[in-house]
Amino acid sequence: MSLQARRGSQKRPFCSLLAGHGLKKPKPDDGERLQEAAVQLLEQNQNLYSLFQELQNPDPCGMICFQNMEQNRNPEQNQAASDADPLNVAGLLVGSELRRQADRRGVSVGAVSVKTMLDRLEEIAGRREDKLRQMFTSSQRVQLQVLLEASKLLLCQGVFCPRLLWAEYRRDQHPDLELLYFLHLYNILTLDYIIESDDAVASWLPGQLKALCCWTPPQEEEETRQVQQEVLSTVVGVLVASPRSSVLDELLHWFLDIEEERDEAAERWIQTLDASLCGGSVSPEALQRFFAHCLTQIFTWNPQLTVSDAVTSQNDWTVAKAGRCLTSLCCKLAVIFSVEQLLHHLQQVLETHEVNWKHVLVFVSTLLVYDQSAQSSLSELLCRLLSSAFGGYDLEKLITAFLLARQGALEGAGVFPSYTDWFKMSFGGRSGFHAGSKKSLVFLLKFLSDLVPFEPPQYLKVHILHPPFVPPKLRSLLMEYVTLAKTRLADLQESVEDMGLYEDVSAAGASLQSQAAQDVEKAVCLFESSGRIPATVMEASIFRRPYFLTRFLPVLLKPRAFPLKADAQMNFIEALKQAEKIPAAQYSQYVESCQKQRQQSGSPRRSGAPLAVLQEQLQEFTKLLAAGRDPESLAQLSRISHTLSVVCPGSDDPVGPAAASSLPELHLKVVDLILQSFCQSLLVASRGNPPNRQNLWGSRFVCMLLDNRQLLSSVIHRLKDLFHQQAASLKPAHILGLAAFISHLQAAQPGPALVEEALGSAVLTGSRTSMLFSVRLAVAAVSYGLCRGHSASPQRLQDFVPRSLYKKLLYLVPRLFPEARIRPEGQGGDGPTGGHLGDGPALLWSFTDGTSWIKTVLHLWRHASFQQLQQLQLYQLCFSEWLHEELRVQRNSDVLSDAERQEYQQWACWELYLPRPEEQGGCGGDPRALCSHLLTAVMEPPSSREMNLENLDFSPGLSGTGTCLPDLLSRLQELVYEAEVGELRGRRGGLGDFLLQVVSEKCSPSSGSISSRLSLERTMEAWNRVLLALPPVMFFKIKAVAGRSVVDCSQLLQHITHLQRKACPPAGVLPCVVTVHLLKGLLFAAGHCGRPAAEVDRVWSLMSASCPLLLVSAVRWWQQISPVLASLWTRLQDGEPFPEQLQLLSACRLWACSLRADPVLVQIPPGPVLVQAASLHGAFRSGAEHQQNFREVLDRLREVENQQVLVSLLFLFVMDFLSELLDPQEKSSERSKWFCSELLAVLVNSADWLLLFRSNEPDLEPDPVTLMVSDDCSRLMPWAICSLLQQQSAAFHQRALRVPGFLYSTTLWYLAALQLFLDGEAPASARQAEPTRVLDRTKQFVLSLIRQAPAAALSCSQWRQLETRSADLDPELAATLSLHLDHPRVGFL
Repeated sequence: MSLQARRGSQKRPFCSLLAGHGLKKPKPDDGERLQEAAVQLLEQNQNLYSLFQELQNPDPCGMICFQNMEQNRNPEQNQAASDADPLNVAGLLVGSELRRQADRRGVSVGAVSVKTMLDRLEEIAGRREDKLRQMFTSSQRVQLQVLLEASKLLLCQGVFCPRLLWAEYRRDQHPDLELLYFLHLYNILTLDYIIESDDAVASWLPGQLKALCCWTPPQEEEETRQVQQEVLSTVVGVLVASPRSSVLDELLHWFLDIEEERDEAAERWIQTLDASLCGGSVSPEALQRFFAHCLTQIFTWNPQLTVSDAVTSQNDWTVAKAGRCLTSLCCKLAVIFSVEQLLHHLQQVLETHEVNWKHVLVFVSTLLVYDQSAQSSLSELLCRLLSSAFGGYDLEKLITAFLLARQGALEGAGVFPSYTDWFKMSFGGRSGFHAGSKKSLVFLLKFLSDLVPFEPPQYLKVHILHPPFVPPKLRSLLMEYVTLAKTRLADLQESVEDMGLYEDVSAAGASLQSQAAQDVEKAVCLFESSGRIPATVMEASIFRRPYFLTRFLPVLLKPRAFPLKADAQMNFIEALKQAEKIPAAQYSQYVESCQKQRQQSGSPRRSGAPLAVLQEQLQEFTKLLAAGRDPESLAQLSRISHTLSVVCPGSDDPVGPAAASSLPELHLKVVDLILQSFCQSLLVASRGNPPNRQNLWGSRFVCMLLDNRQLLSSVIHRLKDLFHQQAASLKPAHILGLAAFISHLQAAQPGPALVEEALGSAVLTGSRTSMLFSVRLAVAAVSYGLCRGHSASPQRLQDFVPRSLYKKLLYLVPRLFPEARIRPEGQGGDGPTGGHLGDGPALLWSFTDGTSWIKTVLHLWRHASFQQLQQLQLYQLCFSEWLHEELRVQRNSDVLSDAERQEYQQWACWELYLPRPEEQGGCGGDPRALCSHLLTAVMEPPSSREMNLENLDFSPGLSGTGTCLPDLLSRLQELVYEAEVGELRGRRGGLGDFLLQVVSEKCSPSSGSISSRLSLERTMEAWNRVLLALPPVMFFKIKAVAGRSVVDCSQLLQHITHLQRKACPPAGVLPCVVTVHLLKGLLFAAGHCGRPAAEVDRVWSLMSASCPLLLVSAVRWWQQISPVLASLWTRLQDGEPFPEQLQLLSACRLWACSLRADPVLVQIPPGPVLVQAASLHGAFRSGAEHQQNFREVLDRLREVENQQVLVSLLFLFVMDFLSELLDPQEKSSERSKWFCSELLAVLVNSADWLLLFRSNEPDLEPDPVTLMVSDDCSRLMPWAICSLLQQQSAAFHQRALRVPGFLYSTTLWYLAALQLFLDGEAPASARQAEPTRVLDRTKQFVLSLIRQAPAAALSCSQWRQLETRSADLDPELAATLSLHLDHPRVGFL
């Protein structure tokens, strides 16, 4: 055992022996003695090669012991300890041995050391088991590093020659890049020397670099992968700074050859060109020169594509379609340059070299996608190119400008303006680049003509639809090009007639079906907003019938399941059908197909693989955003945009204004993926940075959707559905994401923010739940926008903050939080409220992620930026908008109680909006303006507020269900009563006349259409309801005339005559409640005069002449209203008799009733004729059992010659007859016709009634009785008279013909009835003859009258006037009238 131990000790390595003595404390002379002992050992036949091996495999235990010695060493022993370092000692020993052997062999010590080093290197490198392996293993790499460490020690002793090593190594072996890298790393032999000294480096170095790029380390060798990238980066960095940088050109050309085939090798090469990796050893100037050289090589490599090829294939060279490696390389090379430098360099290359157009255009796309500022720089370059092109008629610059502009447009509207916009801006006006001379115009048109054989059809459509500006005298030149372009489109089967109505013609690849779908969507939207068929559609149905019938209608009438409630698309189809624009057979087939589809349960549409690709791309985008790889994330959006164009190409059913539940299933899935990805991305991006410090990912995300209008429409409908149906289920993360999405829509939408306004209107505020959701959404959106635009001016903030949601906050915050209604002391108007003026945008955004959202709301409300934004007019919530929002609140689900709501509304009306200046949406301190706004709000028609006035209770104290209309009416009553108190104290404001003026302005003027008439009726119905809630005396003013007080109600009477009359039914009476309300006001007002009864009589007499409608209405309802008026008069004027005129009215009523019971003539009471006629009308109209008595009454009245009473009575019965004609359900028209016939028989010999029914003629003074009926009824009176006259006996006709003016009047009535029939306004009743039969009989009756009448029956001017009027309406009648004009007459006639 002892022998074996001694043998084991003899075999211990040299380092172990040294380490074994390390426990002893070293002395100053230990180093010298150790060296002498080591030399003696080496002289005892020690093997030098084995010693090198020992140097590469030191004993770990010995090294630990030596390190422990170092830790126990004091500063004075540092020098001695360094001499005792095992490696240093071993190096000295090896150096001594190398010298000894060199002396013994008679060669230089350097040759011996190099030979020993090469042998060891060959042994290390020869251990590779895989011959295809391009790099050392981990163990080989450790051995190599120790060997190189020993070589450094020998180099320090001067016994090793690196240049000799390279010469011997290069002669016997192929260089290994990893070995060269470590030689360079250990500063033994630099790569600079190797590359400069080896003339054949160009023959072996490119191959080594290619092989290393193509080789992929095993999955588990992460260290090898890192060393591989370091080797490549170091070698490239040295090459960039060396004179042999041309070696890299071969590598670049190799990359351009393989970039589409070997992505991994190409990606590895791209990483070597990172400025941060290879730029450390290279000066910035050298790196810029090299990168510029690389860009030149890319632009000019293999320039085989011609300009025509570029024009034809340009659509496939976008970032989304081009190879990822090429775009990545462009990004790496461009990163150290500014956009201006890159475009300047590109322009130089284009002017001096033949280029590869694909690489050039892909580079331009990459630059636009990755750099937001590139758009403006490229636009400036295009302007310079066009100016230079037309200045020197340079064709190359012109084609360059067109190719670059089209390339930018292909990346979408969010990156660069569309080609349509660019072409119109450059050549569409008088200031265009070509408009300077005829030669410039010819130059442009010649260029466009040369492009025609190669151009895609979408660009030809742009040039045809938006042609360049041409002076009128040179129009023929343009028409030659248009003809050529249309011919080319016909060859491509792209007829001009097939172009869409609203097509974005610069969009590439859109099919005719897709264009038609977009046209249908746009047309439905326009129809929904205007209620009319768009003019473009009407023109297409006439002038572009092939497209309208074969493209537009099939897409519009694509079968679908009808929704339960008619949507805008159904209404649009119905309007086209009524306009006879849809063939009947096609419409029937559409209805039948839709009904079948609704009955069948359709299977859900399968989305397929593209949907999974989209989901994967969106997830990748979120990961890139989380990793902070901004350029890659923006490029990923381009790929997502391309995928969206594949998944949702727009060729499916047009997504018009419909509910989200009716969206195609595929669209719904895509939209949900988009919104979910945006919300996740926002959370990821906001973890480290507030919105103002994030990149432009959000804007690019939304702009990506703007390029796909159909998909954007689906997103909007989905958002509206979420806000309407699922608002309560949305989590805070969803609310933040959707709020940011709306904010970006505000910034990205060009022109009026229609999309943002539509989404804002979908955010409801009618209930407690919807209010709380709206506040949280609006707070998040406004905070996000303010944070993004924190450094912008208030005007620029409009691009970031959604207006509709900002106004939601202005409405909801004071409503929900009473503390927000308090204005801090020292602040007036609407300026900043202080408190948090110093808060930065990051703090503002951080509040939205807190747990107490109430604190967030109040913090935002008091923020300076929020308050300053309210100074802009677009961001002011005016009083009318506040009223509109308040009317949408449902009282039964309001967050406020009745008392709290009253307090809030009073604060808003009296403290907020009344003193606020008018330019800021307030009332400017004018109570009348406040009153006007309140009145307009409560009179809004149902269609604009989605409410029905008939279902509302106007009681001020009402609580429970319904809207807040009763509350606002209460506010109006409070204002009116305050004004009345002011008038009682001498401050007469005339508020009643003011309200009447407001109503008059609201109802004027109307177009005469059915919709206008219905709107007027609704408005007057609403006004009457408001009128009943106001004190009636306010509409009667007290004036001083000749020293006494009189009642002035001229404005009220004018209001009744001009407005109430138009909205009355054909019977021509005011409602009973309105009548009694106004008469009560008259009695109240007369009570303020010295002689109340006389004043009532005076006003009553005035009404009989200027306001017969109120007079007749009083007679009609006298039985119901007389007790109310008598009781009121008794209370007001205790003991004074009832006014005389009202007593006469009662007497007339009793007289008429007595005649109905017994026709014995009683003395007619005095009074207005109209009151007498209305009393008779009311007594006999109720039944047919008193007809015989009616005849006797007429005979007795004729005897006493009360002709005016009979004429007025005839008018009232004709009004009844017309009312029954207009009501198809009316069954008493025969009774009214009998009364009219009896009256006509009595009045046949008088001409007074003829003028009464011609009162609508402009040259005749209207009879007061005609002021009872509306203008529509007045126009229909001729039809009623014609219907009556044709049914009279022949004896009546003969007698009437002798009456002066009968023939003239009858002919005019017939022509007026014929005009009504042609206008489609002739009344039709189930119990009456058809309109055509009525006209035929009337015509025959008129013709017979004309034939029987002598020529002297009418004057020449009357005959000629009738002939002129009938020439266009009835030629036969005109011919008959002309016979009388040709008949000879006596001169004096």
